Amino acid sequence: MNIMNCSCNKGSEQKSNRQIIIFDTTLRDGEQSPGASMNLPEKLEVAQALVDLGVDIIEAGFPIASPGDHESVQKVAQLVQGATVCGLARCVPADIDCAWDALRFAESPRIHIFLATSAIHRQHKLRMTQDEIIAKAVEGVKRGKQYCSNIEFSPEDASRTEIDFLCRVVEAVINVGATTINIPDTVGYTTPQEMFDRIAALMNRVPNIDQAILSVHCHNDLGMAVANALAGVAAGAGQIECTINGLGERAGNTALEEVVMAMRTRNDIYNVDTKINSQKLVPTSRLVSQITGLKVPRNKAIVGQNAFAHESGIHQDGVLKERTTYEIMSPESVGFTKSDLVLGKHSGRAALADRAKQLGYDLTTEQLVAVFTEFKKLADIKKEVFDEDIHSIIEQQIHAKKNALINSQWKYQSYKLISSGGAEKSTFQLKLLRNGQVESLEWTDGCGPIDMAFSVVQKMVGLPIKLKEFKVEAVSTGQDAQGEVVVLIEDQRKPGSSFRGRSVSIDIIEATIIAILSAIDRIDL
Repeated sequence: MNIMNCSCNKGSEQKSNRQIIIFDTTLRDGEQSPGASMNLPEKLEVAQALVDLGVDIIEAGFPIASPGDHESVQKVAQLVQGATVCGLARCVPADIDCAWDALRFAESPRIHIFLATSAIHRQHKLRMTQDEIIAKAVEGVKRGKQYCSNIEFSPEDASRTEIDFLCRVVEAVINVGATTINIPDTVGYTTPQEMFDRIAALMNRVPNIDQAILSVHCHNDLGMAVANALAGVAAGAGQIECTINGLGERAGNTALEEVVMAMRTRNDIYNVDTKINSQKLVPTSRLVSQITGLKVPRNKAIVGQNAFAHESGIHQDGVLKERTTYEIMSPESVGFTKSDLVLGKHSGRAALADRAKQLGYDLTTEQLVAVFTEFKKLADIKKEVFDEDIHSIIEQQIHAKKNALINSQWKYQSYKLISSGGAEKSTFQLKLLRNGQVESLEWTDGCGPIDMAFSVVQKMVGLPIKLKEFKVEAVSTGQDAQGEVVVLIEDQRKPGSSFRGRSVSIDIIEATIIAILSAIDRIDL
């Protein structure tokens, strides 16, 4: 069966522009990316951004995984309006009960129950027979149904499950009330043709399939997550599970921005649409990147810095004559702007507010005042202020109020590096505010200014911390570009712990110090 020949599927007669449900799992599967953990205020901020983006369902977490996960799902459920809030649960009573406890106050709750079905999982992980699996799945869905009418069931590792058995499981859980059946390619093993055939088989062979929505959840281990999700839609799936920037376990999940724009741009092929406000894709991508500290590659489709950049003379000439010669969608359609150079030191507040709005930000009066103050400071230093600089300032100021709620004992004031030539050691002088009081320390031991900065901060705060990761990247272009520093530190009293900090400044050493202090602030959260 050809993956585009989808009109023959039982119960899936294609209608023009049928709506595909977008199920976002950035806060659950996406947060499982190493180094991508978020605190509660950050999760709430991302959740609201997802609502503004237009996602239908937000998988807020795995409530039984930890008290922190339970609290975050509960808070998202209480505060989010305009989207269904979902909690993940293994197919065991304690998980399902815990999920409902976290979701009970949601405007629109969903319990997502999963149980492995493939032979390799049955034999090596669960040690259960096929009949035992079906019985357990049915009991789990029944238990969830006592709490909530909206139940999603996922046969984990469905892409490697025998199709006859998969059909039996799906039919059984729909019979007891599952409203969405998710088909996960848990290990990113399948191919687009295989995914199409699997969804088509379920559409044709499961007698009660018309009583549930079929969903696809694809991992990117072989780089085919988006292609597999699109193949599932072509075969009749009505929901796609995805994440912002393709975050997720191992190589990640289906990237929301890519699969949405693929369906929209190639509507002639898929005849579907979503409720996503595509002009918010870039701002949402930047928010998630800033919060998680995981940078978006320059050549990332849709939201990468180079996605609409043209260096080739032939391409530049073509775009200048007719944009569609080399652009299959407009940069404005996903949240980019055409111009790079935005404002200068003589620009006023109204111009900045207008530019911020074009970049996807609706600033309050208080936020605009703070952003304008920082913009003026930067414009006095830099020759050119780019869109990326404006994004950076806005993100920092938007988060400043949130970060102020953190009980921060230490704040940066100033540093001085006295460099000595020859064999003499350089001296690093640092001043910090500790609960409002100035404390200072001189340091002469280190292998350079970054090493000395970390050492002197560690000495002053008196914590056994270790620098696990240090990244610096230019925010914009030019020799006077701001640098973004992201650090990951470990509290050696808690082996394996990771605390992330971020800062942006023209002065990389200053940004490093502030990023380290920001990470230290998280240790007691």
